[in-house]
Amino acid sequence: MVKKASTSAPSQRMLRVGERVRHEIAALLSRNEIIDPLLETVTVTVPEVRMTPDLKLANVYVMPLGGENAADVVAALNVHAKFIRGRITPALDLKYAPQFRFFVDKTFDEYGRIDAILRSDRVQRDLAGDEEDEE
Repeated sequence: MVKKASTSAPSQRMLRVGERVRHEIAALLSRNEIIDPLLETVTVTVPEVRMTPDLKLANVYVMPLGGENAADVVAALNVHAKFIRGRITPALDLKYAPQFRFFVDKTFDEYGRIDAILRSDRVQRDLAGDEEDEE
């Protein structure tokens, strides 16, 4: 019997539903429909939504503008997760309504770390050595 290759890459449907959820949550946040003193004063971006293979759980990665109070914003969104689910589910047209879990998006920190490495003297010295070899 041939085993199926297991991949960790998301399926096309997971990506499509995740992007749809991302757009709906971003629209909900931009309309300020959530009544919360913290969420009313901050602009929140939604860079990514990762769906589980059964589409029943959505991991939503968010970052407030400027990165301030990120943990508090995520906690407030997790408190209002059922309200968000009720507002977004009708627009998704799925068999099951996904549960939302909100997390702080760390990719901006990773971009900064990689950029700092690429701009370091050590890397610049190596790049300068490559340019001399080409001539």
